[in-house]
Amino acid sequence: MNHNFQEKVNFIWSIADLLRGDYKQAEFQDVILPLTVLKRLDDVLEPTKEKVLKKNQELKEKGIENKDLILTKASGYPFYNTSKFTFKSLLQDPNNIAKNLRSYINGFSQNMYNILENFEFANEIKKLDEANLLYLIIQRFNDIDLHPDVVSNHEMGTIFEELIRRFSEQSNETAGEHFTPREVIRLMVRLLIAGNGSLKQKNIIKTVYDPACG
Repeated sequence: MNHNFQEKVNFIWSIADLLRGDYKQAEFQDVILPLTVLKRLDDVLEPTKEKVLKKNQELKEKGIENKDLILTKASGYPFYNTSKFTFKSLLQDPNNIAKNLRSYINGFSQNMYNILENFEFANEIKKLDEANLLYLIIQRFNDIDLHPDVVSNHEMGTIFEELIRRFSEQSNETAGEHFTPREVIRLMVRLLIAGNGSLKQKNIIKTVYDPACG
């Protein structure tokens, strides 16, 4: 699917409609955000997937345990996935999709797994599977291409930011806590440099300490 930015956001947002009745609106993000990240990672690693699997098997046969450096080189990124599954292949076994999705997530290199673990998505997999929603949602995510050739890193970040904004607005409990509108950010930057003409010159680089970043 060759969507523009807004179409991509709207498409991912529409997947949340499948959760209605089984999830509260404030809980939609617990499913959509981690799966958006997983789909992006899956599309990023797809071109070198077979190369990584082959190299991982070679290292196993040689009894080499410290594989990170070699496998990251094979993947072309600072992370990799050694699971035989992909988002597409998960659909080939509907009856075991929950187990296979867990196996897929466990296949990520430790540095990426640690990040994914912060989503606490394991409980959602069980809940989605019991509600017969997991297959449907994975199927829908397979309908969008998030490969870097289609979606740049900058655009992907903006898509994720927009999803967070929408989910924050949807939840009265967290509205405004996780998102600062771009126009507010621009105003803050202008106020910071107001009165300092030297900062308005081209090619000036300054660092700013933000203790609340992230």
